[in-house]
Amino acid sequence: MTDKAVVRTDRAPAPYQGAPYSQAIRAGAFVFVSGQLALRPGETELAGGSIGEQTEQVFANLRAVLEAAGSGLDCLVKTTVFLADLADFPGMNEVYARHVGSEPPARSTVEVAALPSGALVE
Repeated sequence: MTDKAVVRTDRAPAPYQGAPYSQAIRAGAFVFVSGQLALRPGETELAGGSIGEQTEQVFANLRAVLEAAGSGLDCLVKTTVFLADLADFPGMNEVYARHVGSEPPARSTVEVAALPSGALVE
């Protein structure tokens, strides 16, 4: 069986409302990161009201979790983006492109009925 380790960092929000999941799991050479909301560590209010502000915070959280696992954004192979409104795609995509570099990971982007705390993106 592959070695499995829970990844935890204070530089990203703890599981939402104490839900039973980990920020990430490292399994062998792979890191599986849970969905990230635009919450700053230790806070309960979303970071900003625009899709750009929220996407920036999501990437800050993602980076922190990956770094805690000994990885980074440059190692991403697949992402899934949930948007509360697909009309926010251009704003999310602009921020996304700045963070993933010239060799972006595979990606799926879907509109969902709602996200926790009224978030625009996860």
